[in-house]
Amino acid sequence: MLRTINVGNYISIQGQFVQTLSDGRVSVRVGNQVYTGKPVGSTKAA
Repeated sequence: MLRTINVGNYISIQGQFVQTLSDGRVSVRVGNQVYTGKPVGSTKAA
């Protein structure tokens, strides 16, 4: 499953979901690299 995370004020990364950490951050894999950051919230359509 693809997830998008923020790893700074201006950088977002989208990749394969790896895990959710106990502090709420999410790890995603892009190629051989694993990045960890805050998940991007989703909005629900009315």
